Amino acid sequence: MKTRPLIGTGVLIFNETGQVLLGKRLGAHGEGTWSFPGGHLELNETPEQCAIRETAEEVGLTVKNPQELGFTHTVFSETKQYITLFYAVSAENGIPENKEPDKCECWQWFDLEKLPSPTFATIPAFIEKYGLTYIKEKAQCR
Repeated sequence: MKTRPLIGTGVLIFNETGQVLLGKRLGAHGEGTWSFPGGHLELNETPEQCAIRETAEEVGLTVKNPQELGFTHTVFSETKQYITLFYAVSAENGIPENKEPDKCECWQWFDLEKLPSPTFATIPAFIEKYGLTYIKEKAQCR
């Protein structure tokens, strides 16, 4: 059986002060790193639907208007590589909750220019490829 690249989403949720939400990952894939909410694209699901679903599943927020920001290609090992599609969303309700404590230690807000370390491998690749100015402008972040 051939192994193929996987498709994931990374969701940038900004608060009213312009900070972005990151979770500290648990589990074998990226444990101990900080990452945006997101996950795997399911069969017959659009990337926008994936961003909305994953945000609800992971942080309990209802979001709308996924705005495509770009993508990265990341090789994690000889048998694991991802195309990650990044989206900015608007939150419609509430405060983020840790809905998957077996996969995420906690959720916190950070300035995009001062992200915690270490970040999940897709984040530095995304920032290097597009730059902070582009990301903030495209996401309409303050």
